[in-house]
Amino acid sequence: MSELQAAAETLQEIGWGVSIFGSARIQPSSPYYAISEALGARLAKAGLTVIAGGGPGIMEAANKGAFQAGGNSIGLNIKLPREPQNNSYQTHSLNFDYFYSRKATFFMHSAAYIALPGGFGTLDELFEVMTLVQTRKVPPAPIILIGTEFWGGLIDWVKAQLLANKLIGPHDIDLVTLTDDLDLAMRDIEAFCAEFADEQNVAPALPE
Repeated sequence: MSELQAAAETLQEIGWGVSIFGSARIQPSSPYYAISEALGARLAKAGLTVIAGGGPGIMEAANKGAFQAGGNSIGLNIKLPREPQNNSYQTHSLNFDYFYSRKATFFMHSAAYIALPGGFGTLDELFEVMTLVQTRKVPPAPIILIGTEFWGGLIDWVKAQLLANKLIGPHDIDLVTLTDDLDLAMRDIEAFCAEFADEQNVAPALPE
């Protein structure tokens, strides 16, 4: 609870942000690293805070893009054997001992969620935010998957198994946008923020 309270106080001062999920194992030479860095910069220039996991890989790239563009760059840091150090591109650093409070913090003040390629942790974050939005435990928000080659098979499986067997609703698949187009991603996010950011019923908050 103390971790959640400290995070809430920090985020309340900063306002709306965009959470970026992705693997710590992505190397700086990967095109996805460059994409994440470009996203971080574009979000910062649009006046949106970037919220990432604070580690290397995709997280570092997102923080780096925002940091170098002069924006707010939040790192939600947790010590792991594979990630002994936090990345250095953070204007605000929050430290966690527990995955639960760290993950909940992503959903406190996010106007949108972007997932780039990642492993179990990224899938955990992605499916949790889809569930929270689906069940209206957090406000509606764009959920964007960057990387059609990487994510396409997952979306095909969701349609073929979950949707076909009526394990999700007919419109639940529309919760996510799959694209390689950063312009499209930015348009969706900026349009959502412009239309809904000031409405009380979609104000950022802790999940219930």
